[in-house]
Amino acid sequence: MVLKFYPSTFVRGGSAIVALALAEKQVPYEHVLVKMDAKEHKTPEYMAKHPFGQVPMIDDDGFIVYESRAICRYIAEKYRDQGPDLLPTGLKERALVEQAAAVEYATFHPAVIAIAKEAVYKPRRGLPIDQAVLDEAVKELSAKLDVYEVILSKHRFLGGDEFSLADLCHYAYGPLLADYGLDIMTSKGPNVTRWWKELMSRPTWVKLKEEGYKGTVN
Repeated sequence: MVLKFYPSTFVRGGSAIVALALAEKQVPYEHVLVKMDAKEHKTPEYMAKHPFGQVPMIDDDGFIVYESRAICRYIAEKYRDQGPDLLPTGLKERALVEQAAAVEYATFHPAVIAIAKEAVYKPRRGLPIDQAVLDEAVKELSAKLDVYEVILSKHRFLGGDEFSLADLCHYAYGPLLADYGLDIMTSKGPNVTRWWKELMSRPTWVKLKEEGYKGTVN
């Protein structure tokens, strides 16, 4: 049975990183669109699989996994022999990747979300932007990226010299900044700029942005 992938409509957030993990690991899947505006994620049938009624989710021949980072780890482990090794097996190498992934979740992700709340989501709802709050959020992310600059001066990617899960997780909301005219990721130091431009030009990401969640099995 082919893996079923339940994403949201748009290529962003947790759905984006799961789709990217599937693409990187060359995993065929059936795309099952969840129409959030129609509350399909809150139906009894859906919540029987995902008790929090959210996306994304995968159904791998009856085995259900939700929470995007958990799904990505599952994909990376199950399909280890396909595509890039997103989770190295060496003890020290794995520790560095997990360390960088934890930094993304605990520091980068909250900082980007704070910016998005003011610069992206408020305008969508017709609410005014609080410039002081936005400036403080940008300052916070900038401080995190200063540390990234130091880390990336030592190796090509955040967890070492190979692309890994730690880098992949940054696709969840990092690209959203540029989409809304916030040139933050490429206005810092040369190493952060180099790293981010490489992520944004990665073929799997470019294709995903262009084609969306098309799936690979009809």
